[in-house]
Amino acid sequence: MKIVIQRVSSSSVTINQKKVAEIKAGLLVLVGIVDEDTQEDIDYLIRKTANLRIFNDENHIMNLSLKDINGDVIVVSQFTLQAATKKGNRPSYIKAAKPAMAIPLYENFVSSLEKEIDKEVQTGEFGADMKVELVNDGPVTIIIDSKNKE
Repeated sequence: MKIVIQRVSSSSVTINQKKVAEIKAGLLVLVGIVDEDTQEDIDYLIRKTANLRIFNDENHIMNLSLKDINGDVIVVSQFTLQAATKKGNRPSYIKAAKPAMAIPLYENFVSSLEKEIDKEVQTGEFGADMKVELVNDGPVTIIIDSKNKE
């Protein structure tokens, strides 16, 4: 499982010209799932997402976590994170999990994050054509792959 975490001062998701999610300060988290992903991958990424110290303290040093600032979160499924680009110019998405496998893992990721931060997590819609807007604060963008724990 791969995630892209972006620290935002605001973010929203629009589907069919209807805004379905909107937050102020917090995180936009893009999630890409493969067939091999398990609860262990989810647990690892949830701990990282909730506890990464990427928000500024009173001295403007990144010392605070999402939990510390009681920040908001939008989670968006994004199979393109699993793109293979080694050959040619057309990305292959063969590694991305099919919806039957990915949807339950995605929903589990969202509910696990809600439990970890003790607040509702907003989402896009799995498989929908979404327009995602964000104001990346910093900018701070972090990529984490649960299969490559560095």
